[in-house]
Amino acid sequence: MSFSWSRVAAWVVAFVVGAFYGVAGTVAQAYMLGWFPLGLTLGLIGVVALLIAVRLLTSDRWATLATALGVMIATLVFSGAGPGGSVVVPQTPEGAFNPGILWTILVPLAAVIVIAWPESLPRMPRTADRAD
Repeated sequence: MSFSWSRVAAWVVAFVVGAFYGVAGTVAQAYMLGWFPLGLTLGLIGVVALLIAVRLLTSDRWATLATALGVMIATLVFSGAGPGGSVVVPQTPEGAFNPGILWTILVPLAAVIVIAWPESLPRMPRTADRAD
C-alpha cells in the first residue's frame, strides 16, 4: 500500500461525515415514541447504513474506520456536560431504559462488525445446472 493524498483526503471526508452522523444520532437517540426508542432505532440504522456504504463504495477498511471514529468521537464530545451544564444524553432514573448507554455500545459494535467483515465470502461450488 503506497501513500496517496487522495486516500488521506477520503479518510478526512469519511471522518467528517461520520462526525456529522454521530452528532445527529447522539442528539436524536433519546427520542421515544411511547415505549419505542424511535430516535435510537433511526440513528442506529443511519450509522450502520453509512458504515456499510463507505465500506462498499471505497473498499477500504481504513475509510470505514475513519467514519466510525468520527461517529464515536462526536458521541463522546456531545454526551458530556456542556458549559452551561446541559447534557444531551441525560441520566435516567435507576432501573429505567437508557437509550444513551445503548447508543454508546451499539455504534462501536456495529463498526467492528462492518470493518471486520471479510472482503469476499467463499462461494458454494455449483452443481449441475437444473433443467426446469
